Amino acid sequence: MIVRMLADDFLGQQREAPAHPLPESYMLAFSEIEADQNNELIVAEIDGDVVGTMQLTFTPSLSYQGGRRCTVESVRVDGRLRGKGIGREMMLWAIERAKEKGCVSMQLATHKDRTDAHRFYESLGFSKSHIGMKLKL
Repeated sequence: MIVRMLADDFLGQQREAPAHPLPESYMLAFSEIEADQNNELIVAEIDGDVVGTMQLTFTPSLSYQGGRRCTVESVRVDGRLRGKGIGREMMLWAIERAKEKGCVSMQLATHKDRTDAHRFYESLGFSKSHIGMKLKL
């Protein structure tokens, strides 16, 4: 279900492989996330059905006087339920979780073409304070 949600948009369709059975690479990633105390894979459920997901990574940092950061990645809500406030509830929960873990900041990257996502994150208080860069390997 998680991988299906990741593949359910114009960018995910190009990079995900929600086959059955899942490719081994996904299973290895799930195992690594589960084993790492600084990573949490979160799912939102309604009546036992997974309707949303995100990954939180807590990073110790030398900057900000040794403050921890929380990075949010792979935020998705089931396409049939978007626009119903699930993503907002998930992100508000994530913000509180970051505070519980002693983080001084929360960061995320969103693709430059996801203009709806930009507005969504800005409505939660995120700001476009940095320029992100990636190197595809």
